[in-house]
Amino acid sequence: MSAPFFGVSSLMTLSMWLMVLILVTLIALLVKFQQHTTAIFGGVLLLLFALGWIDASILLENAANEGLATLVMLILISFALEKTSILTRLTRFLFAKSERSSIVRTIGFSGVTSAILNNTAVVAALMSSIQSNPNVNTSRVLMPMCFAATLGGTMTLIGTSTNLVVNSMWVKEGHSAIGFFDLTPIGVVLFVVGAVVLYFTSLFLPARQMQKASIDEYFVEAKVEATSPLVGKSVEAAGLRQLNDLFLVEIVRGDRVIAPVTHYRVIQAGDKLMFSGDVSKIQLLNQFEGLKLFAQTNGLPIQELTEVAIKQDSTLVGNTLKSTGFRAKFDAAVVAVRRDSGRVSGKLGEVRLKAGDLLLLATGPDFATRRNLRKNFFVLSGITPDNVLTGWREKLVVFGFLAMIAISLVAGVSLFSTAIFLFAALMATKSLSVNEIQRHFPLSIWLIVVSALCLANAMQAVGLDTQIAEFAGHSLAGLSPVWMLMGVMVLTIAITELLTNNAAAALMFPIAYSLAAGMNINPYPIILAVCFGASCSFISPFGYQTNLMIYNTGIYRFGDFARVGTLITLVCLIVCGIMIPVVYPF
Repeated sequence: MSAPFFGVSSLMTLSMWLMVLILVTLIALLVKFQQHTTAIFGGVLLLLFALGWIDASILLENAANEGLATLVMLILISFALEKTSILTRLTRFLFAKSERSSIVRTIGFSGVTSAILNNTAVVAALMSSIQSNPNVNTSRVLMPMCFAATLGGTMTLIGTSTNLVVNSMWVKEGHSAIGFFDLTPIGVVLFVVGAVVLYFTSLFLPARQMQKASIDEYFVEAKVEATSPLVGKSVEAAGLRQLNDLFLVEIVRGDRVIAPVTHYRVIQAGDKLMFSGDVSKIQLLNQFEGLKLFAQTNGLPIQELTEVAIKQDSTLVGNTLKSTGFRAKFDAAVVAVRRDSGRVSGKLGEVRLKAGDLLLLATGPDFATRRNLRKNFFVLSGITPDNVLTGWREKLVVFGFLAMIAISLVAGVSLFSTAIFLFAALMATKSLSVNEIQRHFPLSIWLIVVSALCLANAMQAVGLDTQIAEFAGHSLAGLSPVWMLMGVMVLTIAITELLTNNAAAALMFPIAYSLAAGMNINPYPIILAVCFGASCSFISPFGYQTNLMIYNTGIYRFGDFARVGTLITLVCLIVCGIMIPVVYPF
């Protein structure tokens, strides 16, 4: 049971072919079931353990290696940094009266801040500022800002989680950790060139005005109680046609949807009245006795509302509010739903939710502390972060973070050593609570990395890494290493667009490392190609979470991403193809 592998003289064993089958199946499953990435990687991990290709000692070593521990701590420390007011203060000086000047400032600000802060937090903060600024056309600012934040994340080790994923796997191979500023020379050139391209492409973006987050397309449900004086009255007589900024679009009566609603339609007990319009005027409905909002039937007040967007991998996708037990799961009830791809219709409790749907929530006291909150939603507005840092705690986080980096650079101490002391200080001062650590622990990233490390061990156990190295030695010997670097980047970018950036980095690392070993060249530049390639997620609005955030404002179409994203991807390939070998020769 053996066969030649891509022309290589050595033979593939049955175990090698099985390993190849597992890798191909893994990629196919990840493409088909993107929302179940963590479960798929976990299943592969169990399969490798069952086949005996990894044992308990290898599994435990991978689960607790220094690089992975550094990744986890830095993500949690980054969350503490997000709780400070630094982003809010800086955005006050972001916009000028000129739209072109505002675009330059926005691109520069988002790129620089994303080098040290989570780019999702940066994009979320800037979206709000852009939306409320009357001097800019949001459609010409949002995409350049979002893409600049992604490019900015490539400038430092902690700028994006993919860099930390690759670093953890690099350390596991016995190398010194990637330096904090090792990627900076390449990342700065990439950002500057990309920023220039983004500035000019913004001129050709559609001049669509972004709708305010709380108006127009939201769909609000209110139930007519049996004791309501509205029962038996026409819509006109009940005063439901004279509401400011709210419009009665349909009535749900049993299983029947009545639309459009005429002024003479008589209201009956149990009717669900569906309104659309400015949800900030939703309190107007309280003036009608016996009319209860969907959220109020769950016993929650609507004085303060929270806007969230459903994540692509949320457990809510494809299910209804009723079937998911939404109230019990999140200590919140849905007041209104907004879907940019089309109008919602029917009872709110029976609407099948989609990724990107915007929900307006009435929340209970435990909402902000629920562990599953960040796994299912992007919180866009209206919620006060638990334990917002002020005073000396805020200074501790900011200056502690800067000191962590400075000590690591000046004294040559590993980031793990400096991060663990800062992490301990944040816990001791309650700048990070145990509950917050539980809720923000990057379980998905951790499991993906552990599984990828075990995959690399399994490839070594069956000899597939050697086979890949032999393939590189035989088939690529006559080629310049630059072409292999470009090939690794292209493949990584393709996987990133199909899957997620962290999954792409984890899958490509062992392959890229083996190819470099086969060509007998320095693997470091090839590994950096994986870092930059995994961050190049621009062509699809669904490739990266920040893309999805701006896509769901309703002003972009898939073609907008494809046009601008393809150009920026080409910029990434050209710049990295030139700069990586110059800075880190083969």
